[in-house]
Amino acid sequence: MKPSLGTENHDQIMKDIESLSLEKYVDEIAGAVVEGMARCKTEKDVWSAVEIISALHRRFPKSFTPGLVSSLQAALAPPSRAALSALSQEQREKEDSTRVTRQRPILRVCSELALVGIIRDAPDRSGGEWMMKVIKDLLSNDPSLSSLPLLSTFLKSYSLPYLGLSPPQASKQISAASEPGTLSEETTMVASGAFPPLVKEEDELVEKDIRDRFKKMCEGYFESVSKKLVIEHNRLQEQDRKNHEAYIRSGEIFEDRQQAYEKMTKGYEKLLASCQTLSELLYLPMPTLKAASHKTESIQIGTSTGISLDADGELEDTIRGGKWEDEEERRFFEDIPDLKDYVPKGVLGVEEDEPDKQEDAAEKEQRAKAKVDEEVRQLEEELAGLEASQNGDVSGAPTVIDGRLEDGEGEEDDDAATPTAGTPKTSPPSTPQLTAQGPSQLLTALLARLPDVTNRAGIDQAAVDFAFLNSKAARKRLVKFFSQTPKSRTDLLPHYSRLVAILNKYMPDIGVDLVNVLDEEFRYLQRKKNVVKELSEVRLKNITFLSNLTKFSVVPPHVILHMFKVCLDDFSGTNVENLALLLEGCGRFLLRSEETQQPFSKMLELLRRKQGMRHLDQRQMLLLENAYYQCNPPERTAKEVKQRTPMELFIRHLIYDVLTKKTIDKVLKLVRKLDWNDQEVQRTLHKVFTKPWKVKYGNVPLLAMLTYDLQRYHPAFTISVVDQVLEDIRRGLEQNVYSINQRRVATMKYLGELYIYRLVGSGIIFDTLWTLVTFGHPEGRPVPGQPSPLDMPDDFFRIRLVCVLLDTCGMCFDRGTQQKKLDNFLTFFQYYVLCKDPLPMDVEFMLTDSLEAVRPKLSMYKTFEEAAIAVDEMFNAAFQNAGISTGDDSGDDSGDEDERREQQEEEDGDRPTSEFPADERAPSPEAVLLKSSSTQEKIGPSEDDDAEFAKELAKMVMESSSETRKVDKKTALALWETTVPPPGMRKKRVDETDEDVDRTGEGQRVMNFTVFTKRGSKQQTRQLAIPAESTLAVQTRTAQLQDKVEQQHLKRLVLNYEQREEAEELKALETRNRAGAIKIRYVG
Repeated sequence: MKPSLGTENHDQIMKDIESLSLEKYVDEIAGAVVEGMARCKTEKDVWSAVEIISALHRRFPKSFTPGLVSSLQAALAPPSRAALSALSQEQREKEDSTRVTRQRPILRVCSELALVGIIRDAPDRSGGEWMMKVIKDLLSNDPSLSSLPLLSTFLKSYSLPYLGLSPPQASKQISAASEPGTLSEETTMVASGAFPPLVKEEDELVEKDIRDRFKKMCEGYFESVSKKLVIEHNRLQEQDRKNHEAYIRSGEIFEDRQQAYEKMTKGYEKLLASCQTLSELLYLPMPTLKAASHKTESIQIGTSTGISLDADGELEDTIRGGKWEDEEERRFFEDIPDLKDYVPKGVLGVEEDEPDKQEDAAEKEQRAKAKVDEEVRQLEEELAGLEASQNGDVSGAPTVIDGRLEDGEGEEDDDAATPTAGTPKTSPPSTPQLTAQGPSQLLTALLARLPDVTNRAGIDQAAVDFAFLNSKAARKRLVKFFSQTPKSRTDLLPHYSRLVAILNKYMPDIGVDLVNVLDEEFRYLQRKKNVVKELSEVRLKNITFLSNLTKFSVVPPHVILHMFKVCLDDFSGTNVENLALLLEGCGRFLLRSEETQQPFSKMLELLRRKQGMRHLDQRQMLLLENAYYQCNPPERTAKEVKQRTPMELFIRHLIYDVLTKKTIDKVLKLVRKLDWNDQEVQRTLHKVFTKPWKVKYGNVPLLAMLTYDLQRYHPAFTISVVDQVLEDIRRGLEQNVYSINQRRVATMKYLGELYIYRLVGSGIIFDTLWTLVTFGHPEGRPVPGQPSPLDMPDDFFRIRLVCVLLDTCGMCFDRGTQQKKLDNFLTFFQYYVLCKDPLPMDVEFMLTDSLEAVRPKLSMYKTFEEAAIAVDEMFNAAFQNAGISTGDDSGDDSGDEDERREQQEEEDGDRPTSEFPADERAPSPEAVLLKSSSTQEKIGPSEDDDAEFAKELAKMVMESSSETRKVDKKTALALWETTVPPPGMRKKRVDETDEDVDRTGEGQRVMNFTVFTKRGSKQQTRQLAIPAESTLAVQTRTAQLQDKVEQQHLKRLVLNYEQREEAEELKALETRNRAGAIKIRYVG
C-alpha cells in the first residue's frame, strides 16, 4: 500500500484484504494508506484508492476508520507559521510547493470519502462540514496564497456536490453586472456538465445549509484574492512607471531593479492565473484592473512668443517633386488594404449609423482646420517679429523661451511621474486580461512575431490576424507594445506605423492612444532637453515614429505642426536635431500636402531665417542643410540616360549579365553569330572587350578566355583589344588620376589573364613590369629624395598594380630564362619599394603575399643600401654577359653600336629603360640569336631544350584554359613550327659554322653569326659580323675548342671500348678451344 493505491496495485490489494488476516496490523495499514494516497496522480488512481479504503472500512469499521480520519486530518493540516517564519523566502516557496503537491491527491480522496459516507460529521450527516473545515484551515492560515491551487483542484471536480454550482448553458463567463451570491439558484437549476441534473433535495450528497455556507466561504475568499490582485496590479504599474522614468533619465535599467520587477511580474502573473481560474470555476466576474490614465503632468510648451507684428509670408516659388521619393515609397504609405475585405463586418463593428459617423468626421475636420489656421496666424506674427528684430538686437530672442519655461512646471521636476509610452497602462504583453485564455495566447504570439516582420505583406497579414483578436484589452496591449519598441530598432517603426494605419480606420482608439503617448513622450523630452547623450536614441525613436505616422495620416496635421513650432520657439540644443529629424522624416510630405503646404512653408522660411541669425556649430549647420535640401531639393536637370541601340544592349547583356563559367560556350556562339561585317557591332564589341572594369572582377578571366576563343575566327579584333589594353595601362601611368585606380587594377588583371591565354608574350609582361617601376623617374631609376610628379614617394598604387600582375601570371615564370628575368625584376622591385615611404599595413601584406606566391624562398632586403648594391651587381653582370665594358671604351664606333644592339637582344628586358628616355617605353624585340651549335651549351639552351619547353608550355596553357578546350592538331603543329627554325636553316647554319671558324683561324678580324628573325608569318635570316676580340667571339671560340677536345676524348673512349670488346671476344674463343677437342665428321 505504501508505494501506491493506484490502479496497478488495485486488484492485488483487494484480494489481500478479503483473504488475509489483518486484525493485528490495522494501525500500520492506516498509516500506509495515507502514504499510498499521496502517490495517486490520476483520477483513476483516486477511484482505486477510494475502493480500497471502502473495503477496509467495511471490514474494520471500528478500528480502521477513526484512525484513518485522524491521519487524513493531520495530513491536510496547514503548515506552522512559526516553522515557516524561520525559513528564507526561497526555502518557504520550495516548502509550499512540496506541500501542495503532497496534499492535492489526499484532498481529492478525502472529498470522495466524504461523499460516499466514510468521513461523516455525524451518523446521519455527510462529511461536508469536515471538508469545509479542512479547506477553511488551509486558506485562512495562508497569507501568501500558496494553498490557492488546492482550492482550484477541489472546485474543478467537486463544485457541484459541495457548492451546488453548475456552469451556465451559454458559456462559463457571466456579465460583469452580476453580483457575488446571486447565482446559486439559477446555476443549480440550469446544470450542464459532468454531473447529471438532480431535481430532488433528498438525492443530494451534501446538505443544503452546508452547500450554501461552503459557497459563501469560497466567494468571500475570491473577493479577498481579487483585492490582492488589484493591489499587486497597482504595485506592478507603479514599479513599471518608476523603471521607465529611470530608463528615460539614465538610458538603462539597473540589474537589481530589473530583477525585482521580473520577480514581481512573475508573482503577479501567477496570482492572475489563479484568480482567473477561480473566476471560471465560481462563475464570478474578474475584478476590474483599471489602466493608468494619461496624466497631464508635463509643462505647456509651444505657446506663442507674443510678437504681434505684420508679416505676409509668401510660399516658396516652386515646390519641386511629389510627396514621395519613388514609386515604392508611395505604394508603402498609400496602398493600405481595407480590413473589410478580409474580416467579417461583425468583427470590425461597422454596423453603426453611417450618417452619424460622417457628421463626426466633418466636425473633427473643422476643428483640425481651425487649429491649423491658428498655427498659421502665430507663424505670421513670428515672421513679422523676426523681420523687425533683424534691425534690432538679435541676442535677446531666446529670452522668451526662458520666460515661457518659467511659467510652466520648470525643469527641476526630475522626480515627477513620467507620462511616456513605456508607462504600463495594462499588464505585461504576455499577461492574459479580460479576454479568454486562448485569444490571449494568440495575441501574445502575434506580438512576439511582430519584431521579425520586416516586409509589407507580413505587416498586412498581422493586421488581419489582430482584427480577429480585437478587443479593448487587446488594443491597449498593442498600443503599449508599440510604445515599448526598443530604442535601437528604429527600422521597425515604418512597419508598425503601417499596421496602425491599417487598423486605425476601424479601431481609431489605437491611433489616438498611440499619438497621445508619443506626444506626451515628446513633451517630457522637451523638459529633459539638457540631457543630451543619454536620451538621444529615445528622441530619435520618438521623432521617427511620429514622422512615419504623419505620412500615414494618423497624426493630425496640427499636432505635428505644433511640434515643429515648439522646436522653432526654442531653436537651440537638441531642438536643432529634432528639427532635422522631423524634416528628414516627414518634411517632404508636409510641404507637398495641400492642407499643410501653406503653414509648413512659413515654418521653413522661419527656420531658414533663424538659422541665419543664430551662431550654430558646423555639425548643426550640416544637419539642417541636409534636412532642408532633402525636404525641398534644389532644381537640377534630370540625368540623361544614354540611348543605346538594341544590338548594343544585347551585347552588353551578354558580357555583363550572362557571362559565367557555365554559359561561356553559349556566349561565344552568340558573339560569333553577330554581324562582324557591321562596323557598329565591331565598335561595340571593342568597347566591351577593352573595358574589363565594367564586368565583375571575378569574370575578368572569363573575358580573357572569350577573347582567346575569338582569336581563331577574328585575329585582327584580338590584336586591337590587346593594343587598347596596353594603351590604357600607358595612359594610366601618364595621368595617374585617383578616380580611375579601380579601372587600372582591372586592366592589369586583364593583361595577366591575356598572357595566361597566350594572347601576349612574356616580353610584354616583363616590359609592363619594368615600366611600372621606372616610368617617370630620371634615367629610369627611382632615387630616394628625388620625387617624381607621376610617382610620389607616398603613392603606393604602382606597387598594387605590380602585385596584381604577379598574382595573376607570376607563377608562370618559374623556369628557364624567364625565371632569371623575374628574379632580376624582383631585385629591382625591392629597390623600388625601399625608395618609397614606409608602406601602409594593407600594402605591406599584399606585397608579402605576392612575393611569397612567386618566390617562396626569396630573401627580402632590409635597407635601401642592400637593394642598391644588389641592383648594381645585377646590371654589371648583365653588361659583362653582353660583352660591354663598364670602364674605357674599346673598338671602333661601329663595333660599339653592334655590341649595344647585341646587348639589347641578349638581355631581353633586364635593363629596358637604361638605353631609352624616361618618357618612352623600351622595345621588346622578337629577334632570336642563332649561334653555332657548339656554343649553345654556354650561351643558352639547346634546340632540344627549346622544343621541349615549347611542348610543355603549350600543354600547360591548354590544361589551364579549360578542361573541355583542346587545341586542334593544326594549331599545335603551327605552334611547334613557329618555335624552332626550319630544318634547312639549321643545316645551313651548321655547314657555315666550320667556314666561320676557318676564317677565324686564318687571321680574320671578325666572326660571322646568323640572326634569325620573324616578320608576320615570314622567317628571315641575316649575317652579323662580330669582332674577333670581343668577349662574345672569344667565348664562342673557347667553347668551340672545348667541344672539339671533348669530341676527341669521346672518340678515343669509343674506339678503345671497341678494341677492348674485340680482344675479350678473341680471348673467350681461345678459352673454349682449349676446353675441348674439335670433332670432325666426314660424310662420304
